[in-house]
Amino acid sequence: MNMDVRDLAGRPVIIGGGVAGLMTALHLAPEPVLLLSRSPLGADASSAWAQGGLAASLGNDDEPALHLSDTLTAGDGLCDKQAATRIVHAAPAAIEDLARLGVRFDRTPAGVLRLGLEAAHSQRRIVHAGGDGSGREVMRALVAAVRSTPTITVVEGFEARRLAVEDGRVTGVLASCSTGPVFLATGRVVLATGGIGGLFQDSTNPLSSCGQGLALAAHAGAVLADLEFIQFHPTAFDGPGRPMPLISEAVRGEGAVIVDETGRRFLDGVRGAELAPRDIVARAIWRHLADGHRVFLDAREKPGVTFAQHFPTIASACGRAGIDPARDLVPIRPAQHYHMGGVAVDLAGRTSVPGLWACGEVASTGLHGANRLASNSLTEAVVCARWVAESVAGSPDGSGKPATAPDLPTPDPRPVRPLLSRALGVMRDGEGLKEAARALLPLLQRHDAASGPAAIGLMITIAALLRRESRGAHFRSDFPHHAAVARRSEITLNAAVAAARDLAFSPTLESVL
Repeated sequence: MNMDVRDLAGRPVIIGGGVAGLMTALHLAPEPVLLLSRSPLGADASSAWAQGGLAASLGNDDEPALHLSDTLTAGDGLCDKQAATRIVHAAPAAIEDLARLGVRFDRTPAGVLRLGLEAAHSQRRIVHAGGDGSGREVMRALVAAVRSTPTITVVEGFEARRLAVEDGRVTGVLASCSTGPVFLATGRVVLATGGIGGLFQDSTNPLSSCGQGLALAAHAGAVLADLEFIQFHPTAFDGPGRPMPLISEAVRGEGAVIVDETGRRFLDGVRGAELAPRDIVARAIWRHLADGHRVFLDAREKPGVTFAQHFPTIASACGRAGIDPARDLVPIRPAQHYHMGGVAVDLAGRTSVPGLWACGEVASTGLHGANRLASNSLTEAVVCARWVAESVAGSPDGSGKPATAPDLPTPDPRPVRPLLSRALGVMRDGEGLKEAARALLPLLQRHDAASGPAAIGLMITIAALLRRESRGAHFRSDFPHHAAVARRSEITLNAAVAAARDLAFSPTLESVL
């Protein structure tokens, strides 16, 4: 692509083409903005894969206070209550914004939004679009809106490699494209790069999502928060394909149950059973698998013959494996699904580095706490994008002078995957985490394609080592109980490296956390 970057200097740069990035760009209009996407818009974003929809208190029997209560309960004592309160109160208006942008939400014959139920929600409040194709439909509408907005310049095939930082603030983006490296001068950068699924062998996310935004922020010196909290979806399709097809919680919301090879519902003794919080269901399945059982989703009675009508994406994925969920048991197992941690931000999306914002899964607002409530993630991205855009628009540009961009390699997470999959799965222990830290440090120090993924893997590992308790999605067999005080964690790359060199934990690291 031919591009004169001098014509684009000073514009806000949004890195990432998922829901968070697209909505931020749309809210910034009519201010000129540059949106970088490593692939064609919508082709490689986790947002497009979202099945569950968006959570918002829209029913006559619901209200934001109930949504907040469910969110705080799922977050297991670690949510930022102020952030969660503001976000859930803004959720209904965000749904209206999406409808105005052309999202075709599922409605009853009377035209009322059809609301679904998912695990750990006390009311039906999940708004769907196209059944289990909610993310795809939201992305369709947002991509169309972005492409029709003349002040948004979309640059596809560009991937950010580093952020330029001078005197502690962002001054540009070092990117790579098919013609080589390029420097984009800007003092306003928004990270909207998604999650970390590509760091794990078993994930429901695109394998190309390997924490690139976290690495950009970490190398710029930003503080990252709650990295140890990684959500494993309890019902991924247990087959050979990677990434693993997701079987939405909404299927259980419509009555499907979890059984083993004998037909026994082994979750009967769990409070909430199939609709318990995700971490509880995932651990129960994990233990049952470890005991030598197989685990299945039984949707034959509910939703039964209407399965394909309500869940066409899931039915298609099962069909490719020769399984009809209306007649057959569906093999399942937990898989990495969502990262509650991310770049530490305030509600305006500002990070600890001036000139740098973050939105969506890459950010840690405090909404999700130790365990994300189902369907709160797309809601968070849509709601927070407006506040991020308002903050960016109100901030002066601090562009740096044009610089020569180094030709850094494309991140390669393959050497990291087996290390994180062993040490940072559904169940963890201190010795496994220490072993992973010792292996990740030399990978980081090689300064090659594995270094970025290794840096993020190391930061997650050290954060998990320092959380000597079990809370939400972070479960340690050597510390199986809650600590007396619930506190969020924060860490920098330098602190993680120092800790990896001294697994007795230096005073410096303890002061950071």
